[in-house]
Amino acid sequence: MIATRGRSALIDDKFNEIHRLITEMKEIYVKARVCPYKQIDGECNLSLDHDLNKIMAQSKDYDELLHYWNAWHETIGPQLQNRYLRYVQLANRAAKLNGFADAGDQMRELFEDECFQQNIAEIMSAITPLYKNLFTYVRSKLMERYGDRIRKNGPLPAHILGDMWAQNWENLFELVQPYPANRRLDVTLNMMIQGITPMRMFQIAEEFFTSLGMKPMPPEFWKFSIFEKPIDRDIKCTPSAWDFCNKIDYRIKQCTRVTMEDLLSTHYEMAHLQYYLQYKDHPLLFRNEAMPGFHEAVSDAIGLSIFTPQHLHKIGLHNNLTQDYDSSINFLMLMALRKVAYMPFAYIIDRWRWRVFSDGVENMTAHWWELRFQYQGIVPPVPRFERNFDPAAKYHIPADSPYDKYFVSVVLQFQLFQSLCEISGHTGDLHTCDLYRSREAGRLLSDVLSTGASRPWQDVVRQMTRGRTNRIDAGAMLKYFEPLNAWLKRQNEMQTVIGWTTNRNEKGIFHFVSAFFAQWHENSARRIELWNFFPLLLVTCTIFVY
Repeated sequence: MIATRGRSALIDDKFNEIHRLITEMKEIYVKARVCPYKQIDGECNLSLDHDLNKIMAQSKDYDELLHYWNAWHETIGPQLQNRYLRYVQLANRAAKLNGFADAGDQMRELFEDECFQQNIAEIMSAITPLYKNLFTYVRSKLMERYGDRIRKNGPLPAHILGDMWAQNWENLFELVQPYPANRRLDVTLNMMIQGITPMRMFQIAEEFFTSLGMKPMPPEFWKFSIFEKPIDRDIKCTPSAWDFCNKIDYRIKQCTRVTMEDLLSTHYEMAHLQYYLQYKDHPLLFRNEAMPGFHEAVSDAIGLSIFTPQHLHKIGLHNNLTQDYDSSINFLMLMALRKVAYMPFAYIIDRWRWRVFSDGVENMTAHWWELRFQYQGIVPPVPRFERNFDPAAKYHIPADSPYDKYFVSVVLQFQLFQSLCEISGHTGDLHTCDLYRSREAGRLLSDVLSTGASRPWQDVVRQMTRGRTNRIDAGAMLKYFEPLNAWLKRQNEMQTVIGWTTNRNEKGIFHFVSAFFAQWHENSARRIELWNFFPLLLVTCTIFVY
């Protein structure tokens, strides 16, 4: 357990300044508004949460998506850039006062692992072949949709993948579904026909955990939780789980709709409460997750069990249970669009942030797009300049919120899920495992959760995997998607490139830009001249890449 003074190591005015900067950046982000597509006059009142996310998910109009992608990035980045530069200075100063090399070094210390960067780099390397197979297949389908706007063998423009950041491709499912004759798994209609209410959804979630032999929700949960949106006041409806640290009061706040997605969310949030309940008897210092990302991993591991046709059939919500190959591949494709597509994005966020902390703030936007091209195969759809400061378009950057925990949580959830399935006696493909009513799985899960933060996370991972390893490892995730990966390889047999390439001119431009940047620090007298020339280089690079 590591204790430092954190940002409070700064003198009072600097401490207040960094918190003011973070607050201002978050407020600017939340309050940002953009103009509707093709609107000449009128209000520019579209927000990210209420409007843009829905448009990016549902629209397939290339130009409309481009408008909103560009409008959001142009609205956010330039406003936040100068504040972020100052934030970096102050965050680094605080870290050095605490004995760290920089603020990135201090963030990594939360994982208490000297090999952490190397470990997750190895995980990303292991996942990359699967990601590239998925990427290649998705690109072929996008080429059918958008024609020559997508370059064969090339990277993909960032605005057409189903959300503002190209991080979750689930909204492309209808376009890329392997077997369209088989319906997408969705039990919402059955839930409505059966008259299921939000309260009943939470009872279903509780019954899943008690079927494992885990603890029921205490009376305070049912008395004080918010299950539906109040009619007498406005509240922030983002689902959340609450531990009031008195060992009896645990609550969920969720404006629940009767949908399959919200049924999954009820299980997800209740898994957080199960974690709280299991470690509640530790001293307060140890009432926490074993490592950053473990809470999310536990909830998502439960989701892997809940979100199966097998489980939904057992609880009476899915009528036509079929074990055919086509349905399995469709299901795995949906999961891959959620999980596999997310991994490179989750990986680059803190790679970018840590480099800014360690190497300085020059070329922040250029480096952002270098990482996105390298790991995601994603490029900006329009030319970018340093003033655009595109990283700020993702909330976690201006909000000072570490992101590696999300990368870790995806890998850990499959490790935990595999172990629980093995001890439950499951046979067959991993993606068909349902933990429902397995007391053996419940005992292992309870034992793992009850340790809280009282032991090194490596010990908890060893316990979780029943001695297999004490490291975060991609093996279970790859095993889960093994049938889909084999299918993707067959689909991509006619493709000349698996992944993405640049042509000779593109490689030349990228090489030149890299060499150009390398001279930045060697010739300080020319910095102003170089800086003025840089936007042209970045524009040229962008045009050639795309």
